[in-house]
Amino acid sequence: MHKITVVGAGHVGATAAQRLAERELAEEIVLIDVVEGIPQGKGLDMWETAPVEGFDSRVIGTNDYGPAAGSGIFIVTAGIARKPGMTRDDLLKTNAGIVKSVSEEIKQCAPDAIVIVVSNPLDVMAWVAKEVTGFPRERVIGMAGVLDTARYRSFLAEAIDVSVEDIQAMVLGGHGDTMVPLVSYTTVSGIPITQLIDRKKLDEIIERTRKGGAEIVAHLKTGSAYYAPSAAAVQMAESIVKNKRRILPCAAWLEGEFGLEGIYLGVPCKLGASGLEAIIEVELNSKEQIALNKSAEHVRETMSAVSL
Repeated sequence: MHKITVVGAGHVGATAAQRLAERELAEEIVLIDVVEGIPQGKGLDMWETAPVEGFDSRVIGTNDYGPAAGSGIFIVTAGIARKPGMTRDDLLKTNAGIVKSVSEEIKQCAPDAIVIVVSNPLDVMAWVAKEVTGFPRERVIGMAGVLDTARYRSFLAEAIDVSVEDIQAMVLGGHGDTMVPLVSYTTVSGIPITQLIDRKKLDEIIERTRKGGAEIVAHLKTGSAYYAPSAAAVQMAESIVKNKRRILPCAAWLEGEFGLEGIYLGVPCKLGASGLEAIIEVELNSKEQIALNKSAEHVRETMSAVSL
């Protein structure tokens, strides 16, 4: 790919840009931020790591969208971060305005781009981006499930003392306290997780997964997570750039899948060169479907508070 642009040069955006460059996922990585000097300084610093890390992706920092013209992918991280005591939904109106203006710029400078939304509250911000750009659902995808699933997998690996690589899992639903870890699809090298851990401990891990972002915010006090969110967004970008067709849990616009429509929600997605290539409708047990419906209701409530 010739060019990937990251919007927002804060912790998530800058870390994502560095990961993109190190993996050489595009010839150019453009880092955009409204604060003068920040993207330029960080971009130059990243480019100066190239001789050490051994990559040739050129990193460019800018305050305008000129250098981003024609980008194949945009990763949108712009917005204010959570502070202790804030929910993702508290960020709603401020970030909706930011994502709206970013989406207008993307529509103008790269009308064929695929957009990966990271800004919170995630599911609603993906909807804002889709509405404002007018892009089809295949080209506006939210990063949430990959991150939530990574947290779930890391906590499980810690609990049963095995490699994170051997834990297969999927977390669906909205990116927040109503997310739905699918216990029925959680395995360790094919062994059902329920054979390796008791239900009480499993429930504790599920609850910790739901509060995973808040746990980090409570530690940091002046910001929110960025290493894992940036890694998750870049994994999605890599599947698109390399046409890997990975099945990853992402926020996608539903049109009847899982009995839901007119909403962004975390579901299993096949990501390839054209973006969202398919939504995989896995069978849910009644408890999981009820939890997914409840998660959808929460996202709808949050959507209703935004006027575009």
